[in-house]
Amino acid sequence: MKKKLLFVFNPHSGKAQIKNQLLDIVDTMVKEDYEVTIYPTQAAGDAIRKVEEEADNYDMVVCSGGDGTLDETVTGLMHLQEKPLLGYIPAGSTNDFATSLGIPKDMVKAAGAAVNGKPFPCDIGSFNEDFFVYVAAFGLFTEVSYKTSQEWKNVLGHAAYILEGAKRLHDIPAYRMEVGYDNVRISDEFIFGMITNSTSVGGFKGMTGKDVLLDDGVFEVTLIKKPRNPIELNEIIASLINLVDDTDMIYSFKTDEVHFQAKREIPWTLDGEFGGDHEEVVVKNMCKAVTIMVPGEA
Repeated sequence: MKKKLLFVFNPHSGKAQIKNQLLDIVDTMVKEDYEVTIYPTQAAGDAIRKVEEEADNYDMVVCSGGDGTLDETVTGLMHLQEKPLLGYIPAGSTNDFATSLGIPKDMVKAAGAAVNGKPFPCDIGSFNEDFFVYVAAFGLFTEVSYKTSQEWKNVLGHAAYILEGAKRLHDIPAYRMEVGYDNVRISDEFIFGMITNSTSVGGFKGMTGKDVLLDDGVFEVTLIKKPRNPIELNEIIASLINLVDDTDMIYSFKTDEVHFQAKREIPWTLDGEFGGDHEEVVVKNMCKAVTIMVPGEA
């Protein structure tokens, strides 16, 4: 019997570049003896529904699109007891997660890695009742990601620029929060925070720290405090530009679970898409929860 593959793709992602390569992508899958079902998503959230309802009838699910499509596909898989293998063909503008996994930017080569690569059990983030693949964030730079067409592209690259452009310190929105992890409690005002499982965020490698592994059961957490004067602001800007955490204005740590309690509801972004407004957030690392295909011999 032939193996069955569900191919879910966003036809509009990355300037609709998949239209020119769809035949070659499907041909690559068929040559590896897969019977392919093709499904172009119709609206936001459609990939979650399709995967949740039908993926357990398939040996593999391959998705193509930007980070949002990958997020939806993984969310659908996380709702299943038995999860098929996952393949990813990046078609968005930044594709941080694909970069972290070494998945080729060339779509046909990425299709080859999906059906002929090696399985990699990857950590996934649980966020209250939702899921994320590589980043959950709040604060100053995150609104760019879902309020403009840039999505998550270069968000952190613009961070220093945005801070430089803040005419007065009190123009920078800050959130009073209690943060708890591993018997540690932090109470402070933050202008930005992110929980990541990626070597690259916003297209900038090294932003999430050193020794980042995507299957080690822990996240990298970065929290930027509210600057009280121009000197502290400059410290933060220098740290962001140089990708060096040498300031007391930034908390950095690794953990498998972190709790946030705010004084009011705060907007969050999950993998660059709006993740809702939350007063309380619990983030947990679901170690090796989804097996994704990466380049290399199986």
